[in-house]
Amino acid sequence: MEYLNFKLITASVVYSLIGIVILFISFFIFEKLTPKTLWREIMEEHNNALAIIAAAFMISVALIISAAIHG
Repeated sequence: MEYLNFKLITASVVYSLIGIVILFISFFIFEKLTPKTLWREIMEEHNNALAIIAAAFMISVALIISAAIHG
């Protein structure tokens, strides 16, 4: 029953929300560093390479955040 500790569940939710906010902020910075608009390049120009790079960036930042949260 120690896994259902309210304190641990609350801490997990708070750290998850902080991680999601950091992920969005870092993606926003990534969006501003690219010379063109990511959405336009991916959807209108069908730039698959840029879509793969954006997905890899999101996954890598998410892995870093999750590793930092779990210790």
